[in-house]
Amino acid sequence: MMSIQNNLWFEIALVSFIFATGNILLGHFEEKVPKWRRIMKFLVTLAVVCFLTTFFGRLISLTVLGLTFLPVIYIHTIWLPKNGINGWTGEPRKKYFQLRGWTKIEVSDKTTSAKKP
Repeated sequence: MMSIQNNLWFEIALVSFIFATGNILLGHFEEKVPKWRRIMKFLVTLAVVCFLTTFFGRLISLTVLGLTFLPVIYIHTIWLPKNGINGWTGEPRKKYFQLRGWTKIEVSDKTTSAKKP
């Protein structure tokens, strides 16, 4: 029987949980990113975490995974607000889209779309 230290299901579940939670809570920051790129980001992260666990152990793997949150925290708490953008909501949307380099700015207006037949 295989112990939890000898299989990668824990890492797969953890990375999947992190990405699912991130997409639910912070997906609005990535709305213009192509879906293939978002999927690739998940698969590459999963492959790196599994590689690190296999060759260097779970502690190293989870430490590296945890350290990847530092740039995310910095961007959302310091860099975005410094550029006049709310780090949680990405507002004002127009300014956020310009900062990301997205040329086509589409901001949906819920009040007008609800009134359309």
